[in-house]
Amino acid sequence: MLYDAYEVQRSLLAGASRLAGMGAGWLNNPANPFSYGAASPLVAAGLEVFAHASAPRGKPEFGIGEIVVDGKPVAVTEEIIVRHPFGQLKHFKKAGVTGQDKLLIVAPMSGHFATLLRGTVERMLPGHDVFITDWRDAKNVPLDEGSFDLDDYIDYLIEFLEAVKGDDKRRPHMLAVCQPSVPALAATAIMAEMKNPARPATLTMMGGPVDTRQAPTAVNTLATERPMAWFQQNAIATVPFGYPGGGRRVYPGFLQLAGFMTMNLGSHLVSHWEMFKHLVEGDEESADATRDFYDEYRSVADMTAEFYLQTIDVVFQNHLLPKGEMMHRAHRVDVSAIKDTALLAIEGERDDISGLGQTKAALDLATRLPGSMKQYLMAKDVGHYGIFNGRKWRERIAPVVEKFIAAHR
Repeated sequence: MLYDAYEVQRSLLAGASRLAGMGAGWLNNPANPFSYGAASPLVAAGLEVFAHASAPRGKPEFGIGEIVVDGKPVAVTEEIIVRHPFGQLKHFKKAGVTGQDKLLIVAPMSGHFATLLRGTVERMLPGHDVFITDWRDAKNVPLDEGSFDLDDYIDYLIEFLEAVKGDDKRRPHMLAVCQPSVPALAATAIMAEMKNPARPATLTMMGGPVDTRQAPTAVNTLATERPMAWFQQNAIATVPFGYPGGGRRVYPGFLQLAGFMTMNLGSHLVSHWEMFKHLVEGDEESADATRDFYDEYRSVADMTAEFYLQTIDVVFQNHLLPKGEMMHRAHRVDVSAIKDTALLAIEGERDDISGLGQTKAALDLATRLPGSMKQYLMAKDVGHYGIFNGRKWRERIAPVVEKFIAAHR
């Protein structure tokens, strides 16, 4: 019933959004005499803000057609290297550029699409051969494709790293943003123990919940103050049969988005108020910046119920990885097996999702890794989103990542 109710609301809002957009366009048309009324800019701006806020959204595009390398524009094309039911490995191929360090960026499977990391990709593209995990929206995966859980996620990462390395003698590098810090660290440990030649040369973890017992946030508290049965009964829904994945049990993306919006409701209201004022003033450039952010932020994807519930259990409620009790395919994940993968832990001083110390814990778990191969960065005045996107990421954090990769080739 939850998903059905959402679909009814979405359909109603889609129609209202369309009408509001038409109304705003009508009031902004110079051929319309009413557009010159004193109240018209206010009404038009209000309608435009509502139309944008209530519009339905699909999967965004990366849209990176060109990048500057060594001062010269270079064409960028996207190609799929590995394709699986629940995710694919995407490569940003740069025309005529070879020999760069290969970097796998692991996007979170936490309600948003991989395009949330567009800024991360753009910043790392000039100096690296970049690949990214492009996870699918679970509601679009047919039931006959089977299930997908945390173990499968780790398997995907191992296979993706092997594909990224290919015939290259050099080992690839991996950068995990937020949630995948745990499976990325686990995959690295498993590959180290198996002496897999594709194990990453470096692993950068950014704002990840490696040990959520450290400085727990509101997100961590929500996951621990309720029993697993509560999540099974209240957070899981069945995909309607109008979708390819009809009948699949999922944690809906719209629930995740609602949770994130509620956490910082005040700032979101202020952002839309500022957008309204920009539109009234005719400042389209500033209004577009807000539009672009929320076009991405409100584009959400569903997660399979088994992946979501296993993550709640393993990562947030029982802290199995830092306790040395995490299992993968009946085999214990031993982070101390990592001996030659350099680890960089990055945290934001103002991160309200992964608290200070949660990512840094990974460095302490790798007990047999030399201290010279461990590095920690606490980014001052940076929140969760700012760790991997925006000016502070581009100017203060990315240079540290680049230098770290270069130092541990």
